Amino acid sequence: MKNKKWGIQNIPEQKDKTIIITGATSGLGKEATRVLAMKNATVIMAVRNTPKAKIVASEIRKEYANVKIDIRSLDLSCLDSISSFAKGVLEDYKNLDILINNAGIMMCPYSKTKNGFETQMGTNHLGPFALTGLLMPLLMSTKNARIVSTSSVAHNQGDIDFTDINWEKRKYNTNKAYSDSKLANLYFSYELKRRLENVENPPLVVTAHPGGTKTDLARHSGIFNVFMNLLFLPVEKGVLSTLRAATDVNAKSGDYYGPGGFMQVRGFPELVQSSKMSHNLTNAKHLWDLSEQLTDVQY
Repeated sequence: MKNKKWGIQNIPEQKDKTIIITGATSGLGKEATRVLAMKNATVIMAVRNTPKAKIVASEIRKEYANVKIDIRSLDLSCLDSISSFAKGVLEDYKNLDILINNAGIMMCPYSKTKNGFETQMGTNHLGPFALTGLLMPLLMSTKNARIVSTSSVAHNQGDIDFTDINWEKRKYNTNKAYSDSKLANLYFSYELKRRLENVENPPLVVTAHPGGTKTDLARHSGIFNVFMNLLFLPVEKGVLSTLRAATDVNAKSGDYYGPGGFMQVRGFPELVQSSKMSHNLTNAKHLWDLSEQLTDVQY
């Protein structure tokens, strides 16, 4: 059922639910942490900067005294960090109701991760791929669990070169690399949904994008920041697509939420369409196989 003005008031009570949010110290992740903690979930803040996370958690506790927040170190550009984080969660928690793969980087200069991956693909796709795979046993054992990936309207410009995923043979184009990583997020979600179709008690696999939202993700994008400040949504509205993907009781596996306004840049969250390219089964399977090979994580 379409709800033209879906908002925080539509989020059901989250008591007894455990939710992981990556990139929870700023922007969409910080706001999602605040809202879901307010709704009485236990929120695991999966972050690179734990001192900053403690400040964020303190701010939230001043607003809502009895929130449950667990701060844990996670660097999605490092497979060892991902493995350590997942191991700790599997040891300490009996259920994982929602995994929100929110963290990401955008349009940064060329570099490689500690594992040798182009940084945007490594952080935005390969890291979440490995994290989700390592947490899958807990997600599978939790009734009605949900996995939320975060894409972008930029995925429309994506077209992954599988022969040079780390940009070692081409001149680096940071915008294109970002778009490729956001297309990869959709390939991952759609392929995971297909692979879980015949599994008992599969988690829902849902994707969201925030449209145009004022966050510090675009700090490397120069004059784009001027445009962003004029036209984009505040974080409090931009996060609604993610929150709807994570909590809407009517969501189905394979759903994609984004702002329902002009070009999916502004508006309240609705079911939206991703690009034709994002539904390419051959590419999705190719990326899946390559991701397993590169991360050494098998589902």
